Amino acid sequence: MSGKIKQLRGQVDRLDDELLELINQRAALAQQIGLLKDDGVMLRPEREAQVLQRVQGINKGPLSNAAVAQLFTEVMSQCRALEAPLAVAYLGPEGTFTEAAALKRFGSAIQKLPCANIDDVFHAAECGSAQYGVIPVENSSEGAIGRTLDLLLHSPLQICGEVKLAIHQCLLARHCELGGIKTVYSHSQSFGQCQNWLNMNLPNALLVHVSSNAEAARLASENPHSAAIAGSQAAELFGLNICMRNIEDDPKNTTRFLVLGNQLVVPSGNDKTSLVLSAMNRPGAVHDLLAPLARHGVSMTKLESRPAQAELWEYVFYVDVEGHQSEAKVAAALAEIKKVAAFMKILGSYPVAV
Repeated sequence: MSGKIKQLRGQVDRLDDELLELINQRAALAQQIGLLKDDGVMLRPEREAQVLQRVQGINKGPLSNAAVAQLFTEVMSQCRALEAPLAVAYLGPEGTFTEAAALKRFGSAIQKLPCANIDDVFHAAECGSAQYGVIPVENSSEGAIGRTLDLLLHSPLQICGEVKLAIHQCLLARHCELGGIKTVYSHSQSFGQCQNWLNMNLPNALLVHVSSNAEAARLASENPHSAAIAGSQAAELFGLNICMRNIEDDPKNTTRFLVLGNQLVVPSGNDKTSLVLSAMNRPGAVHDLLAPLARHGVSMTKLESRPAQAELWEYVFYVDVEGHQSEAKVAAALAEIKKVAAFMKILGSYPVAV
């Protein structure tokens, strides 16, 4: 070992000592704040969003902002767990992208509650067996998750946050010779995201739709002539080889997840508000629903229609707008919309994903 390397490693050791001391000081302060709270709420989404926005704003590198966000999310997770680990329900089993989204948002110091389906995630958060639930709501390639939208319509839960996760699909198998793969297991969304790749590389394989990508990996681990489309995290869990990486048709493939809970989130300074609406049955009714947003200078970032299920050929509209519902211009626009809507429900105001 050269003298220069030894000197630099000595500096690293000293910095590690300082970092450890500072992190423990931060943890002690977090404990004091926890003792001063009188409402029993451990997670403040707006505060954590402000911390991540601030540290990324002053980051000078060489670490990327994404790496800085990951580091500070984990620090906050460990500090939060000094009170008690949060119970977080998510669409399971282990190895799913929804689990990855939950860990990205909450860090590793949580009690993970994998659920068999989206309905069970809602139920866990509604009945209190989990403080929060994480569910997928839309994919940039395949669009909205209909079941999530339908459950949001009637659930008492509030949207407390969002997570955006880059989705990189892999082909997993015990044996990676493509000619020997007769069956491919995956979730229907993942099949849709990889359709072109499948048509070119496995045109004769039987595609079997299953409840989750992790379940697909489990099934592939039991059949030497099969494969799964799933995330790389599922390979280690089920003892599979990663035959091909990044087989999604769109390299920018991203899924948006929602964090659900039983709390109203106060403004963070960079928020969005989600709501669901239905229009009166008359000409121009949909225009009247949206016109107040333009009048008050509120930007709409999403408009998704969905059958109302109550009546044939009637629809509800899921809308995302910039800003918190307590902001003056947003509040004014929502008040006007409520007067002309047949139905209106605010699903939540929450920090924009970083």
